[in-house]
Amino acid sequence: MGHVLGIDASTTATKAVLIAESGAVRGIGVSEYGFSVPRPLWSEQEPRLWWDGAVAAIRSVLDSTGVAGEDVAAIGLTGQMHGAVLLDRAGSVLRPAILWNDQRTGAECDAIRRAVGPERLISITGNDALTGFTAPKLVWVRDHEPDVWRRIAHVLLPKDYVRLRLTGEYALDKADGAGTLLFDLAARDWSAEVLAALEIDPAWMPPTFEGPEVTGLITGEAAAATGLRPGTPVVAGGGDQAANAVGVGAVAAGTVALSLGTSGVVFATTNRPLFEPRGRVHAFCHAVPGRWHMMSVMLSAAGSLRWFRDALAPGMEFADLVASAAEVPPGSDGLWFLPYLTGERSPHADPLARGAFVGLTLAHDRRHLTRAVLEGVAFGLRDGLDLMIGAGMPAPDQIRASGGGTASPLWRQILADVLGAEIATVNTSEGAAYGAGLLAAVGAAWHPSVEAACDALVSATSAAAPGPDAARYAEAHAVYRDLYPALAPSFRRM
Repeated sequence: MGHVLGIDASTTATKAVLIAESGAVRGIGVSEYGFSVPRPLWSEQEPRLWWDGAVAAIRSVLDSTGVAGEDVAAIGLTGQMHGAVLLDRAGSVLRPAILWNDQRTGAECDAIRRAVGPERLISITGNDALTGFTAPKLVWVRDHEPDVWRRIAHVLLPKDYVRLRLTGEYALDKADGAGTLLFDLAARDWSAEVLAALEIDPAWMPPTFEGPEVTGLITGEAAAATGLRPGTPVVAGGGDQAANAVGVGAVAAGTVALSLGTSGVVFATTNRPLFEPRGRVHAFCHAVPGRWHMMSVMLSAAGSLRWFRDALAPGMEFADLVASAAEVPPGSDGLWFLPYLTGERSPHADPLARGAFVGLTLAHDRRHLTRAVLEGVAFGLRDGLDLMIGAGMPAPDQIRASGGGTASPLWRQILADVLGAEIATVNTSEGAAYGAGLLAAVGAAWHPSVEAACDALVSATSAAAPGPDAARYAEAHAVYRDLYPALAPSFRRM
């Protein structure tokens, strides 16, 4: 059995990545779907979409590669974090899942802070109450849908509904569990204190497992649906960011990963539970046993560049747009961009924050605006990194980068100069699904540990190092830091 399978149940598609024992990707299957916005700020999805997507993606990758289900040794799961999947005693879905990007729970976040105490909440969970997390969603159901609340018997996260359909088992990995705001970060398990304060029955919460631990076996029914072998082990896996970190080799304490997609994430592995005292960056368990991580999240990273291209250079290739920015000196001739196009999460947990160009003059043209966008995103990422360093994480020498934004050599160089570290890419490109596959490889006993699997199969490739422009960017970042506090009162008035 020379393959493992990594399955990623994301917000818009389920991806199945087939990985050989050598680490090579043999094939990829993808099944797309949508989500619903039944009211402004709401975001929901039917869990059956993840299961149907998983079945289609698994069959697609097996059929396209000619690999038989009997040749898959183990399966790892990853997917969108923070969702609330509510089931009754029979395992039937009670209502559409409330997703990570749902924003209805501002009042519930305030209620959680009052119930637990704001400082106590952060000291237990490592995090402040934010609308994206699972706990506020449960409190919202408790207070707004009492009929549903009375029927709840199980609470799962999205990928773990796929696990249930594959194995018949209720289980959750510790990395995703920590993202619910219901975990004791240091104990790596559910917090009895937080559950009691929020009136959540501990019996609803599934047992938790480390990332490479086996949580169940493929049932006969699931085997018939997917083409997999009955009895194939399914490991715990991890939430998408923790699994992505495994996929790029950020698994040892001190290693840092950067994901530059629609959102931007700086992810730092630690060997003890560190957290920022005001909860301005996230602190979760890692998918690696005995490891934790801190994570800063900015909501519009490469998404800022996409917005700019679509609004001001429609039809232009990203490569050409970014190449034009290289004609402009660092600092964009005194122009700054605030990338808060959809509010912000780290370091400013402010849904009312807005994007802005500051410093415009008649001397600026599209090239300057493009470079300002690239630099503004880098400055926002630096804000999060600084908070993590302030919380006790050593400043990194190298950051392992992934995501579409890292394809640009200019953007990688700007990031290296602003973040003060080498920006290295890696020899893998399938992110979270690949990381889930590596966790499955450890569960299949191909490697003695997650660290050993990454050492054997993941390596850094080209790197951009900080250059002579780093000092200029340090001065520009100091101006950037002053802009949000100055504009925040106006954002609220708007």
